[in-house]
Amino acid sequence: MLLPLLAPLAWRGLGGPMLMLRLYNTLSKKLEDFKPLKDKHVGLYTCGPTVYNFAHIGNLRTYIFEDALKRVLTYLGYKVTHAMNITDVGHLTSDADEGEDKMELGAKREGKSPLAIAKRYEQAFFADLTALNVLPPDKILRATDSIKEQLEIIKLLEKRGFTYQDEAAIYFDTSKLSDYGKLSGQKLSDKKTAARAEVVVDEKKRNPTDFVLWFFLTGRYKSHVLHWPSPWGEGFPGWHIECSAISRKLLGQPFDIHTGGVDHIGTHHTNEIAQSEAAFGLPLANVWMHGEFLQIQNSKMAKSAGTFITLADVIAKNFSPLAYRYLALTAHYRAKLNFTWESLAAAQNALDELYEKIAQLSGTPSVAMCADYARVFEREISNDLDMPRAASLLWRLVKSDNSDKLKLSTLKRFDEVLSLNLLKGAAAIKKIPREIKKLAHDREMARKKSDFASADAIRKEIELAGYTVRDTTEGSVIRPLSFRKPRSGT
Repeated sequence: MLLPLLAPLAWRGLGGPMLMLRLYNTLSKKLEDFKPLKDKHVGLYTCGPTVYNFAHIGNLRTYIFEDALKRVLTYLGYKVTHAMNITDVGHLTSDADEGEDKMELGAKREGKSPLAIAKRYEQAFFADLTALNVLPPDKILRATDSIKEQLEIIKLLEKRGFTYQDEAAIYFDTSKLSDYGKLSGQKLSDKKTAARAEVVVDEKKRNPTDFVLWFFLTGRYKSHVLHWPSPWGEGFPGWHIECSAISRKLLGQPFDIHTGGVDHIGTHHTNEIAQSEAAFGLPLANVWMHGEFLQIQNSKMAKSAGTFITLADVIAKNFSPLAYRYLALTAHYRAKLNFTWESLAAAQNALDELYEKIAQLSGTPSVAMCADYARVFEREISNDLDMPRAASLLWRLVKSDNSDKLKLSTLKRFDEVLSLNLLKGAAAIKKIPREIKKLAHDREMARKKSDFASADAIRKEIELAGYTVRDTTEGSVIRPLSFRKPRSGT
């Protein structure tokens, strides 16, 4: 038996009703019972990447959180329709409508067109998601493919009196909304009197919080490569309008859950809500969820700060992408996670040990599960996605006195949510050839004799055979080299 179970606690697969899923709603600032708009069907929108560079592992932490949410919903019996945008125009280097379009910045850096840059980094992004076992969205729409929908919303906002324009742009007038800023909890009047460091003052704007819906080809944007005709003049969209247009087109309005990183709360998601509600008089989404930052040296990981680690960097240091997924799951999505190479090594060692223990189990999985563990697992994932506690059950389960067959079937079911390749990783360990194990032993002997040249040569031989060897305090660990090689140019 496990410590301690909540009572009454019935698992849907054990003849009882499903536990109520509770999620923290940034909009209400509290945990809420989740009730979808349509019975058992969930519309989920996740803010996608701006594809001007590789995603860093801080970005990817958000997508792991969103994948866990999607998997939990599916595990609990919901049908999920997952939609996502791809930002390939309009996202400036400053959220305050200042700076250069990130896509043109990437194009200048590499001497290519913005759309060529977008294609390259979109492909790299989805390759990263695949390596991390993140499920792809059901529906994807690029900003450049939704200009018509964006213009339609701007026209409607203009008709309803929420816009004004000058020679540079069309702006959304935030003073027309009494509840502007409700997502962050900061009122418009507070922002007007805020410290200058908080609010960038643009003299062209009536209010510091007003934002651009459509840029004209003038001034610094006179030569903007990507542009389209509009009723007001040739130009390109601001960043925020794309998500309002894309989410509405793909999921309707309102939909159930909108997610992103905490950095989206104050500006991007606040402005999405403002323009969508002003245009259509309806909420955009019922639940807003946000993943916390991944930190390095206790600061936010960011390209601008030079603290930029990609998944390719992780792989180049001989770590599995799933070790990073495991590390991300050890912290609650609403808690900051400080990244170090030492913490990643600890996560890799823990995952390796877990595979080892599962490899020692015999038999094949069945439908039946360890009832106590199934109840507790569902309790934890239903409690605002408490993945750290859910993941900790794996260790207690493999060490329990349940039968191997029950353990395997329960692990297989849990892995539908955790997605750590538990049974596949264990099976790979069992298949390591005897000659590879002997090479690893010979390498260890060479290292003990300080014959590092021989040890390095043997390591290369092992890698050529499709395996990797990594040194730990407990000795060498051999694993199939099943994850992809680092991307060139990173």
